[in-house]
Amino acid sequence: MSNLVKINDSVVNDLSADCENCFGLCCVALPYAKSADFPINKDAGTPCSNLQSNYRCGIHKNLRQKGFRGCAVYECFGAGQKVSQVMFSGNDWREYPSIKKDMFDVFPMIQQLHEMLFYLREALGLNDTQPIHKELQGVFDKTEKLTKLSTEEIFKLDVAAHRAEVNELLLQTSELVRAKVSNRKNNTRKSSDFIGAKLKGTDLRGTNLRGCLLIAADLRNADMRVTDFIGADLRDANLSGADLRGSIFLTQAQINSANGDIHTKLPASIKRPDHWI
Repeated sequence: MSNLVKINDSVVNDLSADCENCFGLCCVALPYAKSADFPINKDAGTPCSNLQSNYRCGIHKNLRQKGFRGCAVYECFGAGQKVSQVMFSGNDWREYPSIKKDMFDVFPMIQQLHEMLFYLREALGLNDTQPIHKELQGVFDKTEKLTKLSTEEIFKLDVAAHRAEVNELLLQTSELVRAKVSNRKNNTRKSSDFIGAKLKGTDLRGTNLRGCLLIAADLRNADMRVTDFIGADLRDANLSGADLRGSIFLTQAQINSANGDIHTKLPASIKRPDHWI
């Protein structure tokens, strides 16, 4: 199945953000609160003060320095261009104010569905998931069909219920992948216990870290190969020298929120962030 869509006569990957074909939806539709990730409060539906008339961010190159770390690590998984160019046929919410409420309301729902597709696509590409490949393909196809519904139909969806169905298969994927690590660790700690944890040099191979809060954790030189990172919070975690090769459900946004260096070993699909040493 192709994961490419035709938009404005150019082919783009519909599970990766393409800001050139989006009307700045993440900068308008989503709210944020003053915190370590944002310097100010912003309500949903209100354009960020840094959003320019061409839908570009006026401080994009200096988001971290200006206190907008949350923007630097956000990923829409292609929902921006899907809503802007496909669902609303390239109609700009500034030119057509009557559509903006629906556009802003449907954007986070499509983002969730695209995120599920992103994880399911990864699961389908793993050799270890052959025993459940048919089930994975079935729920992938079902999720993809949901993204093609009208806005009225999407507003009626129980996204949480569908996520639970997807999550069951992702859990099975995790078990199948991590089973090949003979001495894998089963995480029995509460997720909050990892905030600021001293885990330098720790052998975490095959560990299930899904949903764990690893904020500011010291993971220097830790061995995290074949580890499940789905939903893990890596903000300010120190990954210098750590080995994350073969890990699953790790996103670029998660890595962008962490710190690392030239010795950090990443999966081939993940790029080394510009802010790393």
